[in-house]
Amino acid sequence: MVRSSHNPRPTVTLIGSMTLDGKIATRTGDSKISSLTDLKTLHQIRSRNDALMIGIGTLLHDNPRLTVRLVKRKSPIRIIVDGSARTPPNSRIFLDRDPGVIVAVTKRASKKRVDRLRQAGATVIRTGSGQVNLRALLTRLHFLGIRRILLEGGGKLNWSMISNGLVDNVRITIAPIVIGGKRATTLVDGEGVAKISHGIKLMPVSMRRQGKEIVISYKVR
Repeated sequence: MVRSSHNPRPTVTLIGSMTLDGKIATRTGDSKISSLTDLKTLHQIRSRNDALMIGIGTLLHDNPRLTVRLVKRKSPIRIIVDGSARTPPNSRIFLDRDPGVIVAVTKRASKKRVDRLRQAGATVIRTGSGQVNLRALLTRLHFLGIRRILLEGGGKLNWSMISNGLVDNVRITIAPIVIGGKRATTLVDGEGVAKISHGIKLMPVSMRRQGKEIVISYKVR
């Protein structure tokens, strides 16, 4: 993937665990798919990145801390893509001031909400009007010294990132289970493409067994 030297951005790796039918959560939001082995590996990978990125939907549903806990390594910065600044100031993500928290909002986000986030300890980046300008956000993050981002988003954010050419690598753990459900969240949701030929092309890098799971890594072409 060719990047502009005028607008450098961090390398982004989309990571996730899904069922054989591509779901990352059931219709009720249950997302406990990963095995303990996979969770430990996830925490190791987190520690090798400068930042983690999730969307506001994931934060509101899971209220995660997004720290490295299952291995004794340093936690990365946490980034929340939250156009309207809906992140609650009492979210668990603010329990750990170090590493920091960055909340990306649009120019329409209310000053009152933004001020509350800053009081909670967040660094707020405003970019975009109707929705967060992800490309501009990554340029800002690169300027702040962030070179590697682990994208742990839900289906909507994953689609926005990969469809805008902002994902470089994909690492997926496939669990041997099928859950179905047309309202269950898939790894990538969003509008999608109209034709198969328009799909995002991937190049396989590796595939291995991990207990009962299969782990596949790709480069985005």
